[in-house]
Amino acid sequence: MIRAVLFDLDGTLYDRDELVRNLAKEQFMIFRENLGDIDERRFVQRLVDLDAHGYGSKPALPALHERLVTEWGLGADVADRLERHFWQSYDRHCELSNDTSATLQTLRKHGKKLGVITNGPTEPQEQKLQSLGLASFFDVVLISEAEGLRKPDRMIFARALERCGVEPAEAMFVGDHPEVDVAGARAAGLVPVWKRVPYWEMTLEDVLIVDTLSEILPTCLGPNTNSACTRRRS
Repeated sequence: MIRAVLFDLDGTLYDRDELVRNLAKEQFMIFRENLGDIDERRFVQRLVDLDAHGYGSKPALPALHERLVTEWGLGADVADRLERHFWQSYDRHCELSNDTSATLQTLRKHGKKLGVITNGPTEPQEQKLQSLGLASFFDVVLISEAEGLRKPDRMIFARALERCGVEPAEAMFVGDHPEVDVAGARAAGLVPVWKRVPYWEMTLEDVLIVDTLSEILPTCLGPNTNSACTRRRS
C-alpha cells in the first residue's frame, strides 16, 4: 500500500518551461526597445534554452540574462534589469494546473502523507510553494540547501521517509528528471514515477510513466480509480 506520495517541484508540480516562456514574452514586451534587432521568437526561445528546465541557474554560471546579452552584444545594465525583473516576476507566474490541484486534494482526502523533495536554494523554493498556494499543504518539505543533501543522494529520500513515518516500499516519488528524480528514488527503495516531459528520455525499465499527475491515482488508491497510465517494462 502506498502511504506517502512525494513530489519534485520544478517541472513536476508546475510547468517550469511554460512559466519561463510566458515570462520571457512579458519581458520582451517591456524591454523590446533595449533589445536591438532581436525578435520575440528568438528572445523567448533563447531564454528557455539557457534556463535548461531549471538546471541553467547555478552559482558557478553567470546569470541567465548576463549570458543572453553577452551573446548579443547588449549592455550589462540591460542584463541587470532583465534579471531583476525575471526573478521579481517569477512567482507571479507560478500556477497549479487543475489536474495537479485536484490530484493533491484527492490524495489528501484519502489520508496519504504528502511531501516535496526539491533541489535548489531555500528561499526561492519556499517562495514558489507559497505562490502555488502550497506553503502549508505538505506534511514534509525538503529543500537541498536547507538539508545539505541533493537528489539523487538516497539520504535525502531516506530523510523524507523518516519524517513521514513510512517504509521505502510504502512511498511513491514523482519527478520529471530520469536520473535525479526517478533513478534516485528507485535507488532509495521508493516506487518511482516519471512525469513525462519532451526534453528528457526515460531509459530505466519498469517505471510508471504518467503525462498528468492524476494518472498516479490508481496506483495510490486502487485500480478502480479512473485514470490511464503506462508502465515501461523490459
